[in-house]
Amino acid sequence: MSRISEDGYPWDSVFHTRFRSMLRNVLPQTVVKWMIEQQMNRWFNHENYGLEPQNKYVMKEPVLNDDLPSRVLYGAIKVKSTVKELTETSAIFEDGTVEENIDVIVFATGYTFSFPFLEDSLVKVENNMVSLYKYIFPAHLEKSTFACIGLIQPLGSIFPTAELQARWVTRVFKGLCSLPSERTMMMDMIKRNEKRIDLFGKSQSQTLQTNYVDYLDELALEIGAKPDFCSLLFKDPKLAVRLYFGPCNSYQYRLVGPGQWEGARSAIFTQKQRILKPLKTRSLKNSSNFPVSILLKILGLLAVVVAFFCQLQWS
Repeated sequence: MSRISEDGYPWDSVFHTRFRSMLRNVLPQTVVKWMIEQQMNRWFNHENYGLEPQNKYVMKEPVLNDDLPSRVLYGAIKVKSTVKELTETSAIFEDGTVEENIDVIVFATGYTFSFPFLEDSLVKVENNMVSLYKYIFPAHLEKSTFACIGLIQPLGSIFPTAELQARWVTRVFKGLCSLPSERTMMMDMIKRNEKRIDLFGKSQSQTLQTNYVDYLDELALEIGAKPDFCSLLFKDPKLAVRLYFGPCNSYQYRLVGPGQWEGARSAIFTQKQRILKPLKTRSLKNSSNFPVSILLKILGLLAVVVAFFCQLQWS
């Protein structure tokens, strides 16, 4: 995926809205995966570039890279099949092709994590995964005096996620928030594991991936910082619409609750202007093409309607 999305805005400001998150939750997973595939292929057809996964229906986190397709296009990168065998200076691939005189091989195996400074009874890593309540608290501790911040892989920015985690953890440490019973926390962890298997398949079930917007709301609910949409629809409908259809960001969790900020509402409404502010290094006169484009769309729509009724009469 490109970092640049619709109208040149950053992809996450377009992808992570409550409305789109709701669609991804209510639609069947096959439809969601098809929609994401179509969105990725709008930039370039992955099949034409040899980049379509063999099992594209097993969803993994996308690669955000603006350079890969252009480098494939002008020949700086050659996409190959799986390596079958290595010799001293060459690689043999599954399709029978051979690349000679190879200087360097980079194994992109990802990362493993561990906590050698902690006892296994406190935080135990199994299959590159740690069982924590809402990815933060060990469920078996008698007192809630230990937490992991940022040990998660959201499909979005880690900073708003870690910030809300820290806000909840500090309130738990102070005794202002309490955790449920060990049994309740264990049941929650089991359900999350099952949900990951349904979404990512068994091969990806050990990742700490979450639905970005849902997880932020979940954390905000724990500290009383989640916006009340029903109330806002009556008190401030303009803000409610912006919260639902606009980018989901940290400002939304500063409207109410502990850590409330007076400038949060203004920051939400001016976010897009501030995203574009660094790009406005050249002053341009207002273009008059916008009314013309609207007129062309109206004429095009009328032409389609006329053609439809003419077709009905002829048939």
